[in-house]
Amino acid sequence: MVGNEVVRGISGGQKKRVTTGEMLVGPARALFMDEISTGLDSSTTFQIVKSIRQSTHILDATTVISLLQPAPETFELFDDIVLLSEGQIVYQGPREHVVEFFESMGFQCPKRKGVADFLQEVTSKKDQEQYWSLKDRPYAFVTVKEFAEAFQSFHVGKSIGEELASPFDKSNSHPAALATEKYGVERKQLFKACVAREVLLLRRKAFIFVFKIFQLFVMAVIGTSVFFRTKMHRDNVTDGGIYMGALFFGVSSILFNSMQEMFLVIAKLPVFYKQRDFLFYPSWAFSLSTWIVKIPFSFLEAAALVFVTYYGIGYDHDVTRFIKQYFLAVILSQMAFSLFRTIGAIGRETTVAFTLGAFVLCVLFGLSGFVISRDYIKKWWIWGYWASPMMYGQNAIVVNEFLGKSWSHIGPNSTQSLGVEVLKAHGVFPHDYWYWIGVGGLIGYVCLFTIIFTIALTFLRQFIFLLWFVKLLLFSYIVLKTETEGNITASTSRKRGMVLPFQPHSLTFDQMTYSIDMPQEMTNRGVLEDRLVLIKGVSGSFRPGILTALMGVTGAGKTTLMDVLAGRKTGGKIEGDLRISGYPKKQETFARVSGYCEQTDIHSPHVTVHESLIYSAWLRLPVEVDVDTRMMFVEQVMELVELNDLRQALVGLPGVNGLSTEQRKRLTIAVELVANPSIVFMDEPTSGLDARAAAIVMRAVRNTVDTGRTVVCTIHQPSIDIFESFDELLLLKRGGQEIYVGPLGTHSSLLIDYFQGIKGVSKIKDGYNPATWMMEVSCSAQEVALGVDFATLYKNSNLYERNKELIKELSTPASGSRDLYFPSKYPQSFATQFGACLWKQNLSYWRNPSYTAVNLLFTTIIALMIGTMFWNLGQNVKKRQDLMNVMGSMYVSVYFLGVKNSSAVQAVVAIERTISYRERAAGMYSALSHAFAQLQVVIEIPYLFVQATIYTILTYAMIGYDWTATKFLWQFFFMFFTLLYFTFYGMMVMAVSPNYPIASLIASTFYGLWNIFSGFLIPRTRIPIWWRWFYWVCPVAWTLYGSIVAQYGDVQNEIESGETVEEFLRSYMGFRHDFLGVAATVVVCFGVFFALVFAFSMKNINYLKR
Repeated sequence: MVGNEVVRGISGGQKKRVTTGEMLVGPARALFMDEISTGLDSSTTFQIVKSIRQSTHILDATTVISLLQPAPETFELFDDIVLLSEGQIVYQGPREHVVEFFESMGFQCPKRKGVADFLQEVTSKKDQEQYWSLKDRPYAFVTVKEFAEAFQSFHVGKSIGEELASPFDKSNSHPAALATEKYGVERKQLFKACVAREVLLLRRKAFIFVFKIFQLFVMAVIGTSVFFRTKMHRDNVTDGGIYMGALFFGVSSILFNSMQEMFLVIAKLPVFYKQRDFLFYPSWAFSLSTWIVKIPFSFLEAAALVFVTYYGIGYDHDVTRFIKQYFLAVILSQMAFSLFRTIGAIGRETTVAFTLGAFVLCVLFGLSGFVISRDYIKKWWIWGYWASPMMYGQNAIVVNEFLGKSWSHIGPNSTQSLGVEVLKAHGVFPHDYWYWIGVGGLIGYVCLFTIIFTIALTFLRQFIFLLWFVKLLLFSYIVLKTETEGNITASTSRKRGMVLPFQPHSLTFDQMTYSIDMPQEMTNRGVLEDRLVLIKGVSGSFRPGILTALMGVTGAGKTTLMDVLAGRKTGGKIEGDLRISGYPKKQETFARVSGYCEQTDIHSPHVTVHESLIYSAWLRLPVEVDVDTRMMFVEQVMELVELNDLRQALVGLPGVNGLSTEQRKRLTIAVELVANPSIVFMDEPTSGLDARAAAIVMRAVRNTVDTGRTVVCTIHQPSIDIFESFDELLLLKRGGQEIYVGPLGTHSSLLIDYFQGIKGVSKIKDGYNPATWMMEVSCSAQEVALGVDFATLYKNSNLYERNKELIKELSTPASGSRDLYFPSKYPQSFATQFGACLWKQNLSYWRNPSYTAVNLLFTTIIALMIGTMFWNLGQNVKKRQDLMNVMGSMYVSVYFLGVKNSSAVQAVVAIERTISYRERAAGMYSALSHAFAQLQVVIEIPYLFVQATIYTILTYAMIGYDWTATKFLWQFFFMFFTLLYFTFYGMMVMAVSPNYPIASLIASTFYGLWNIFSGFLIPRTRIPIWWRWFYWVCPVAWTLYGSIVAQYGDVQNEIESGETVEEFLRSYMGFRHDFLGVAATVVVCFGVFFALVFAFSMKNINYLKR
């Protein structure tokens, strides 16, 4: 399995190889490959490029590859070199002449310098002077433009110019040289391939679809038990209203259950766009295959609902009408799938798509003819009624039911059947043919949405512009700076005095072993052991002022060993002796003197570089350090790691916006250094960087070591310069065994002498990278060829004995020293932790308009829509239907605004939780303080206050409620606390879930339950006694109770039935005005309860597994 952030799959380096292979297996003979070596060790990169070279030569293909930090032996595999700098071609031609060109310009590549590294630095103003070789002439900076002009006079440049000057002789072209077909195979085969892939993906994601069917089945069972046949009567129009609610419940359940399709489509889009642009297949092949494979699922979904509810609720006893309802449910399911697929393709991003989806659902529900009867829809909205696909589904299903035999009897004081009366009371056309109009309308919408889906897939590329427009409009005060080559401030590598002193510490480890439970796959293959050992008896020491490299082939256990030593493992069994300056290591105190720079560079995206460092220093420096000293120390660290030019740059999201990869690496280092640690662990600090960016990062690392700190780095495919900037090396073989632990020596002489001293090991070539040579001669294949075990050879060497003596010496505490001790678990008090977290969260919210501004924009649009849809209905309450319409407006707004808030906040919590895992592991704060700050008890309140104010003012005036201060404030109160508990509910669900997709599945289950028991589809007085308890624990029910009672609970106006509004609410809904205070209290309690569960979950549940 390739896998993703949710599904465990292959490693990043392996994914790179899959990407390369995906292009190689096609018919293309012109290959353009960008950074294919990221995440791979140098020997693997060499093998891949070597294979591509052979393929290129044999097939007479054209291949262009860009590489980061290519090793000398990989560089020498290329025939031609194109050197770009500042948008200009400095050199293009045979590799063997490139050094000659720069020598003609007065620059020479040093003997132990990789040519690729030399080429990247020789055009840089910062690095150029060191390569000047004409000692008899003073150095003057040679610009890129001067290099480019000089190349035109160089013999390689002249030959290229001459070749381009003469037109190409087309008589030499072969007719088959160009493709005449747009796609590789005929369209029928493309379509079959797309269908086969969709079926495969459907099988692989079977859990989601099985869960959705099961979820709908459970909802159907619950719905049936609520609208149970023994409690359902057919005596009057009121009873018909209950049946109408049951049918609406079925239609809405199908619609909500299909919403997951939107997120599934969005997850597929990145791969689709890549394959579409490479002409793997046309967009229609993808859209039609996606539609076709979901058809069986619609039959199963409809069966899960209709087979359970039809007899259980007691619909019309006619098998024909049963079949017609089932068929309608299938078509409705297909329409819903098509609708949400289209929204996903148009939105193309989760937040935008969900906002758009929630808005569309709100319109469909509001204009379905159930929430507000057709007769009451304003003339300016009647077009929406006729355009709503949900209206066609709702009308068809109710006509199918109420024109059946069970409803054919004529009621008292009436001349028409009860079923017709019910239909007319709800504004539905009482004609049989409306069933087929509904079916035809739904089928038409399936086709229409599929066509729009295909058009969106064909033409849409970039992310929807709305959010970027909002960002530009509201938050343009933040100026993003990008670091340019010309203004990087040089930082000397001399030892510098820092404003904060620190105590240097050594770290020793002896016979360290780490094991986990044997994976089930290996047990199935016949492995008998109970545990899988990943680290086997590794010993060594890390000392102050010494930079140690931790290296090994992919899968050797480099990061695993670092996690074990740093105390970052959350599972498995650790054995061995681990000491800090001679004292046994305790993780509680060790976290206070250590820093861990993770490979993934996890930072809050909406704060600046300077603010990130202030936040880290605020929480991690001891309480004795005053504010001025802390700020001075932050400035020193920024200078040390060369971040001054990025002070006001927003961090952003990796690969989307903000800092580059290299800048993120330096920020990660700086965030740890402001904690003033004695020991720093760095995992892959140069991965994903080009040679020059890697050199900048390693200069920052070297500066850190020169302050007297103990620094350990895992590293992949280092250049000669980077490798020899390390002082010592710990080399692991596959299986987690050490094969070299010791100093490198000048030009890696000690390392080379050690391996060359082993019989049969080939000598290193002149100019060859020692790191690459070391990996090649110590690989598993070489062990087999030589018949040796490098781990055993090391254990029997003098070097091993010397290391054992050093470990023994450092494991004894120095005289006068004492063990690490801190009076409190965290550097700062709970109040300070809370304040710092709150400060950062406030900045993050203010600069995250895709969450905050979109919420306010969505609320405004929904408020205007509801206000115009239910215009002036609040004052004209003369019929029961008038009250139901007003209640419908409250139901739609509360439900959809609440669900939107709840779902939107889950994405925010998911990002912040990942960041909090890193910050908590670093001992920055207790989980509880972060939970309460992130909880937005303070952060969310102003945004929700504004949201509730906008909604209440707009809808209150437009719907025309009673303009008294008390009623207005009650309306605002219930809206505000409803948004609050929905938001906290979304956060709570995210906190107890391992990831966002699971959280959305869990949340949607309760949205469905709250929909049934809200009191709108079926009033509390008609809910069976065995389910009435759930009404009292349904938060939406209390919101509707409070909102309706606050407006109409004391109104004495008579309605058509002869009873007052107050009496009708009490008899039909079970609402009492004197219960208003209780409803208000319960709504507040729901918010507090969800908040406390969220805080508890954030404190005690950790899904990070290492």
